[in-house]
Amino acid sequence: MTTAAATLDAPTSRSWFSRMRGKIGLHTALVILMIVWLVPTVGLLVNSFRPGSEVDGSGWWTALFPPYTFTFENYAHVLSQANLGTNFLNSLFISIPATVIPIFVAAFAAYAFSWMEFPGRNILFVVVVGLLVVPLQATLIPILTLFASWGLVGTFLAVWLAHTGYGLPFAIYLLRNFMGSLPREVFESAAIDGASPVTAFFRLAIPMSVPAIAALAIFQFLFVWNDLLVALIYINLIHPDSLPMTVNIANLITSHGGGTEFIGAAAFLSMALPLIVFFGLQRYFVRGIVGGSVKG
Repeated sequence: MTTAAATLDAPTSRSWFSRMRGKIGLHTALVILMIVWLVPTVGLLVNSFRPGSEVDGSGWWTALFPPYTFTFENYAHVLSQANLGTNFLNSLFISIPATVIPIFVAAFAAYAFSWMEFPGRNILFVVVVGLLVVPLQATLIPILTLFASWGLVGTFLAVWLAHTGYGLPFAIYLLRNFMGSLPREVFESAAIDGASPVTAFFRLAIPMSVPAIAALAIFQFLFVWNDLLVALIYINLIHPDSLPMTVNIANLITSHGGGTEFIGAAAFLSMALPLIVFFGLQRYFVRGIVGGSVKG
């Protein structure tokens, strides 16, 4: 009997050891990837507290050893920039509508592609998804010419419309795949009870798609908040009072490439709001990305 018990315990012990070895290997790989990912960010953070002469003359890791030369002058210089408060408000005024509008439009389109029958539905969806591969730079001149003919250049509306167009393909793709994975029985029951497609959209599809919408909001807000090119093209430098904070940050670099220490400080100041948005919506992030990427 003792021999039989030992025979049963041996495979169990080996199985437990194999599982633990696999977990240790996985966790080790994740820790290594996390360190590799964080090193540039840590270097930027350290340099943001170093004088310009130190940044130009030595690597960031040398600041971790005596003598320490950390300073807050870089942050003071960034905060003292003219129009920084106005540019921050401009970034908010650009980012919020440019996040809400494409999500609102994409939600309608995704519901139609998922649960409504109409001619050419699949072909049209493929065309929309195909727009993901169109380079943003290839659209700047045609759209700028169109906006100039409409008198929109230099206005916030031009940037809102541009970001809506650039964000819609990915937004429709993500939301359509997520909405397409929702239980069909729910919508069939609503139709039997007399619910119209509009009622089913607002009462069923939208509440059940909150994780995907939140994940999309994070992506779109981060893209718009960190954008420099689109705002610079469609608002232009001739309207400095309407430019976002990214333009102000870019101007910290001198024509000879100096001022990199100010860029680090400005980067960490500008990432404060995106971090708040991310941590506020992070509980939906993984569910929304997984559901919108692999289902459908």
